[in-house]
Amino acid sequence: MAGELAAPGAGRRPWQAVVRYLVGAAVGAGVVVLLLPKRSDLLAAWHQLGTGDLGWVAAAVGAEGLSLLTFAWLQQRVLRLSGAMVPLPGLFALSLANDAIANTVPGEPAVSSAYRYRYYRRCGASAASAGWTIFTILIAQAIGMSLMLLLGVMVALAGSRSPAGAGVTVAGLVIVAGALAILIRRDLVLRLAAALMRLLRLVTGYPRANIGSRIDGTLERMGEIPLSSRSTAGIVAIATAAWCSDLLCLLCGFRAVHAAIPWQGVLLAYGVAQVAGSFPLVPGGLGIVEGSLAVVLAAYGAGRVGAVSAALAFRLVNFWLAIAVGWVTAAVLTRTMIRETAARQSSNQSPGS
Repeated sequence: MAGELAAPGAGRRPWQAVVRYLVGAAVGAGVVVLLLPKRSDLLAAWHQLGTGDLGWVAAAVGAEGLSLLTFAWLQQRVLRLSGAMVPLPGLFALSLANDAIANTVPGEPAVSSAYRYRYYRRCGASAASAGWTIFTILIAQAIGMSLMLLLGVMVALAGSRSPAGAGVTVAGLVIVAGALAILIRRDLVLRLAAALMRLLRLVTGYPRANIGSRIDGTLERMGEIPLSSRSTAGIVAIATAAWCSDLLCLLCGFRAVHAAIPWQGVLLAYGVAQVAGSFPLVPGGLGIVEGSLAVVLAAYGAGRVGAVSAALAFRLVNFWLAIAVGWVTAAVLTRTMIRETAARQSSNQSPGS
């Protein structure tokens, strides 16, 4: 499941995007080179990947599919709280397409969020409902990943009395508490956003009055959508379950390549890789996720060959297969939307026109 944990810079020129990709690829390649000083280790990892257990590969695909289905359920739950009813099958197809966009298109998470926003609007959600859903899901995903990363740190530091470890745990708790506060008191965040919008319009004159008034109205309506503590807990639980299903895909990847799972560090490695991959260097964290995942896994006893082969098996499903299936789904959704639009236009025309 593609994470949406960091906001990218907008409006980059094409050459800047190319440079960003090259830097990201170089970072990922550098990590792998540091991990595998010997060419024989890399060849051994590829050989181990090629002799993988197809049953566990199928289990990994199923776990990733469950992650995307859970993400679709999360969207449906949040949309329902805002008064919009969107069928789960359509949201699952949207999740597949959204994952492919998030893994390949520059400008994440803005592009995939805009794609989902347009889909929500086509399904009858208001502008406030669609915007509130994206905002709420983004925060819930961040909380879920923070909880998993915090748990990973605690497991990795089990039995350790290092002051640094205790400091990391406390910092993680502060981050999680802050994210929960933002989600529960989102009205304050929306008021701040509206105030910043007015200040920007006063200083620069943009956005212009008509667009600015629409933005202000949408932010105001978003603040009126109720979200109780019970609903907040449910949303965070579903978001965390989606991450856990993605982690299950990694665990199946270990079994597929016959590698031992380093239980003490696998959760930490997964969290670190997801956070590292969320930085806007290359789409989907290509190279960065694989490298950081393999480095941490190897540090906790997976072995260089086992760590790399497991990371590659995970990414073959989590990244490459997701891209292939997602873009096919995106094409089908686009074609369906075009047909529905043409049908509506045809029905609106009078017989004698």
